[in-house]
Amino acid sequence: MAPYVNDVAVRWSDQDAYGHVNHARVVTLLEDARTGMLFEAATEAGVGDFEGGLLVSALDVAYKRPITWSPSGVRVEMTAQDVRAASFRVAYRLLLPDGDGGWDAAKPAVTATTQLVPYDLASERPRRLTTVEREFLASYSS
Repeated sequence: MAPYVNDVAVRWSDQDAYGHVNHARVVTLLEDARTGMLFEAATEAGVGDFEGGLLVSALDVAYKRPITWSPSGVRVEMTAQDVRAASFRVAYRLLLPDGDGGWDAAKPAVTATTQLVPYDLASERPRRLTTVEREFLASYSS
């Protein structure tokens, strides 16, 4: 299956004193990309249950290259992995512009995973993934 792809703008203020995107801002870029997948694309596919609540239970980020500001922003490729009854992971590859109008897929700037747990906000408890959620995630499974 093809990954879900989301282009995310990098703000000038995301840079640190060295002109690189700060590590905390990288996590925000990943969150912005993930929101596109699990809220916007899922809702368009008829899957609105994620909006009822999702919690991040783990985050792993590996920084491979510095990220600097570019008018192109960054591209984030995401796949769903390890889909279980009540949790799943989103795996990320954050790509930088290649200078020729494309994206440097050979050398991602960041690779990361986020473990997510569906959560019922009303009962304040984790919940199981629904069938439609599992089918949506399967469309982006690697």
